[in-house]
Amino acid sequence: MARTGFCDSKALLDLHKKADERRAPLRTWANACGPIDRCQPVEVEESKMEPERRWERRPSAHTSEVIIMGFHEDSRTCKADGCVEAPVLPYLHSMQGLHSLHTLVPSLLRHEVEIALENLDLIWDRTYAWDMFLDMMRTQMQYSFPNADLPRQFTDATRAILVEWIIQVHELLQFQEETLYLAIHLLNHSLRQLKVSVANLQLLGMVCLFLAAKKEESLLPEVSALCSLMDHAYTKHQLLRMERKVLCALKFDLSFSPPLHFLLLFASVARCSATVVWMARYLLELSVLEAQCVVFLPVQLAGAALWLARHVLQECPTPEGEAAWCLASSIHVGSEPTLLRIMHILATAAAKASSQETCATFIKYSSSKTLQVSRHPGLNNAAGLLSVCS
Repeated sequence: MARTGFCDSKALLDLHKKADERRAPLRTWANACGPIDRCQPVEVEESKMEPERRWERRPSAHTSEVIIMGFHEDSRTCKADGCVEAPVLPYLHSMQGLHSLHTLVPSLLRHEVEIALENLDLIWDRTYAWDMFLDMMRTQMQYSFPNADLPRQFTDATRAILVEWIIQVHELLQFQEETLYLAIHLLNHSLRQLKVSVANLQLLGMVCLFLAAKKEESLLPEVSALCSLMDHAYTKHQLLRMERKVLCALKFDLSFSPPLHFLLLFASVARCSATVVWMARYLLELSVLEAQCVVFLPVQLAGAALWLARHVLQECPTPEGEAAWCLASSIHVGSEPTLLRIMHILATAAAKASSQETCATFIKYSSSKTLQVSRHPGLNNAAGLLSVCS
């Protein structure tokens, strides 16, 4: 089976357990490997030495997803003749002089995440960068669905046509990319919580885009302009009434951590080239057309898109780039079967994107601004793309 390069360890957020049975919070686990002066002094008896704490990549024994690299109190495996240390971070195992690797890796990761968030203008003060990142990883749990089932009157093809139209309107209005992902997120929730007829499906899509723009954009179009984009099939009063229905159904909760933020964060930490980033953004946007992708977390979609982009482009690796990629891979984005399943979906979508009726994303990423990544010959070889996901 092909390896994804992302770690596969046990879950840290066991929210379904009782308070006294849960594992320590992410921040506690991450800071446990911080500099020595941050830790509480612990008195250790000579007769009972505390097991050494190490970060390690350990296969998961179950299918539950995890958030960040597993931290284990004891990473040793005992044999008959004594205890033998398990390998820690295989990718960096060959590096010399890193006797405190279990301390260095979390510190490096935290430093790189803080710099990446600041460079991406996602934060104003680096002091709170790590806390914001941990909050993004925690809160994304509520953004996926238990299944991809749609109401009986809708099909995956109907949804894809609607999303395709939203992408075109989004491009026409020159909204930010975050607005598109939020609009699709609101649409996915609304389709499951509202009783909407097929005749009002386009109206629902426009309302979701309008609500997303209110949250993400600084300049908004007039409601009458939105009605004109729908060829005046709906009135201004109908649009505003649908907006109230959607807000009430969502309980006015428009919060969302888009997969694009995770993608740009991982790419910044991994020192990916501009071509890899644009290719990953293209693959990630293809995922919004696929109804089966709603069951995955944003961080999983971002990780799979980035890894598949690296495979398609096959850029010559550099020592610095590989070290940076290994550091980014210490952020666990899901189990390996889950990532392979997502990559299979994205590879299939990319191979047939140019021949589909819903080809707005393909056209969007075929311009010189996006380095024409959708026309890359590697995407046309469906068998080659699918071979890495098998």
